[in-house]
Amino acid sequence: MRTPEYSEVLVSRLEADQVLERVSSATEQEDGMSYSIPQTGSSFLFTGKIKGYSFFISEKVAKADSFLPLVAGKLEPTNKGSILFLDYRFFPSTIFFLGFWSVVTALLTIFFLVVHQNWLYSLLSFFIGAINYLFTWSNFKRKVRRSQGLLHRMLDVQFKD
Repeated sequence: MRTPEYSEVLVSRLEADQVLERVSSATEQEDGMSYSIPQTGSSFLFTGKIKGYSFFISEKVAKADSFLPLVAGKLEPTNKGSILFLDYRFFPSTIFFLGFWSVVTALLTIFFLVVHQNWLYSLLSFFIGAINYLFTWSNFKRKVRRSQGLLHRMLDVQFKD
């Protein structure tokens, strides 16, 4: 089973330190171990962690969102600017629950087919699992586009695909 993910490479005329400064100024630093109540009116677009020329950020939201992508970025300085490698993927907990429910519906499909020989319940279990998986992919793609738009705007459209 594949989990949803998306990657892109952006090339900029900006130096790597300038790009990192833009990411840093729009990101509320988190240590991952503390819980903070979201501040309304905050100027931060993202929350996450920046270390060296790499970062892990996600869109700053007021309430939990299971389909929100985690953006892993890596900056490579070049002699004429920088290259930014971005990977959008689910948080580990979301991957766990997607896998868990996929396994449960697959086992139910097999159980109803083999033990009870009930094609209707077996197909119903299979389609519920498939719909859950398709719904997850669809929402992930939508959230990636949103995070991607925020990131591109934050970087002031200095990047070209």
